[in-house]
This record gives sequence, structure tokens and C-alpha cells, in this order.
Amino acid sequence: MLIGEVARRSGVSARMLRHYESLGLVRPSGRTGSGYREYSGEDVRRIFHIESLRSLGLSLREIGRALDDPGFTPSTLVVDLIRQTRERIAAETELLTRLRRIDAADPSGWQDVLQIVALLQALGSKSANARQRAALSSVDEVPVPVEALVEAALSEADPNVAGALRWALARSGGRGPALLAEGLGSPVAAVRERAVQSLAELPGDEATEQLRDALANPDVVVRGHAALALGARGEADAVPTLIDMIVAGRNDTDAADALSVLASDTATTDQIAARLVDRLAHDTTQAPARGRLTQALAGISGTRASHALVELSRDADRAVALTAAYLLQRRDAQ
Repeated sequence: MLIGEVARRSGVSARMLRHYESLGLVRPSGRTGSGYREYSGEDVRRIFHIESLRSLGLSLREIGRALDDPGFTPSTLVVDLIRQTRERIAAETELLTRLRRIDAADPSGWQDVLQIVALLQALGSKSANARQRAALSSVDEVPVPVEALVEAALSEADPNVAGALRWALARSGGRGPALLAEGLGSPVAAVRERAVQSLAELPGDEATEQLRDALANPDVVVRGHAALALGARGEADAVPTLIDMIVAGRNDTDAADALSVLASDTATTDQIAARLVDRLAHDTTQAPARGRLTQALAGISGTRASHALVELSRDADRAVALTAAYLLQRRDAQ
């Protein structure tokens, strides 16, 4: 079989077949009387083997070794190919992500593209100062896509940079709340906390709704941040979680302050007082928790809270009774 016929049947060009021959990968079995290369069926099978191994990403040198070395084992090479392929996919994925973010910013010219690329690179810098400057400048210069800001915020450990990123996110609009909400499901606790902290600083109804959903999150830290943020927004849905925080002694002072803010709305004052009283009467509530719940009543106005304090001033727990009596005296003096 002459080289032209082999090229037609194998799909490998005559030029490439000559290159294989120059490397010693294929050796035509003979020559015609006119000196033309003549390939046997075995030669053609070897060509198909070469192409098959090339499709796996092997170099021509590795292919020659695989076909000619009887002691060659593929396991190590295959493992290395898997590693190289994963690295290549990761690099291509990173490039695709960067291109999508540039496209999302809708640059008007190449100068805008260069500015976006510079900001994206700065957000990934090892320098905290560079990352902070990038976050702060992302609002005034060509806007960085919100996806990039969210990714940076969820991975940022430096508190100053994290604050700058949350500030930028609060001014970015778009899909910020939905993207941050995805971070609440991360298997990494630190990422979940950064997500809810960022949501807490976003304005608008969508962020508020995501924070409401976060009250049911399995992570107690996420629930706590969400409740405090909702309390500051005047959302009564946060009341049960805030009271749970007081009972558990987890950010209980902040939780009590949030309840006090919520209680400034007369529509929720009695509701909050009733819930506090109910937890005080709960059989499983331990003494330290009862003391914290009693103190929380200090920030709740209205007759319901006052009546509760009168009852508590006669409580069997002396610490609770003294706290209630002191709070009543303060109320009388006001």
C-alpha cells in the first residue's frame, strides 16, 4: 500500500506520515521498484495505534516509548495525563470566567477592558492593600462584575478588605443577593459566615428576603448574623432567633439590643415581651439564661414587660429577682 492510499484510509496526511517516519514511529515495510514507500497491514495498524494514543494527549515521544518498550506500563503516564488535563481545564475555566466577567461589564472600548482586567487581577493579588484599593475603586472606575466581587468577598479573610468588598457590593446592584445566598450553602463555615455578613450590608427587599431564608439555615452562626441584620431592619421574623441567641448566650447583648429596636414598634412590643416571658417559664431554661432573658426585658416597653418584671422580682432565683427589681426601679425613675 503506497503512502497516498495509507493517508486516505487512515486520515493522516502524507506529510505527517513522513514526519512519523523521520521520528522512527513508523517504518514502511518496503519499497517499490520505483523507490516509493510501501506500507503493510501491520504498518497501518501501528498508525492507527499512534493516532489513538495522540487522542489521549500523549506526546509523540511518549507514544514511541509506549509502542516499543516491552516494559512500559501505562499507569504512571495515565495518572500524569489526568493531572495535566485537570490543570489545563482549570486554566481554561479561569480564562472563560474572566472573559465572561469582562463581557458582563459591557466595556465600551479596549481601555475599559484593560481597566477591568487590572481590577480583576488586583482583586486576586497577594497584597491586602492592593485588594482593598481594587474593591474601593471598583465603584468609581469601570464597574467590576458583581460575580467577581462576590467571589472575592466569599474568599477574603482580611477584615479591612472584606469590609471594602461588602461596601462595593452594596453599591453594585444586580445579582449580588442571589449569588451571596448560594454561599450560604457552602460546606466551609467561614464562607457561609462571609456570605451572610455581606448580605447583611446589602440594601433592598431581595437581600432582606435572603436573610429571612437564612433564619432556617442549619448553621447557627448564619442564623445569628441574619437575625441581627433583620432586627436592625425592623423585621419581626427575627424575634425567635434573637431570643434563642439570648438563651444560648451567643451574642446575647447584640440580640437584646436588636429586640429593643424591634420593640420600638408598638405592634411587636407585646409579642416580644410574651415570647421572653414564655422562655423564662420554660422548664429547660437554665439559671444563667433566665438572667439574660430578664435583662433583655429592660429594653422592652409596655405593660406586658412591666408586669413580667413585677412577677420576676419575686422569683425563687435570687439573681433573677434582684435583676427584675433593679429594672423596675429604673422604669419608675424614668
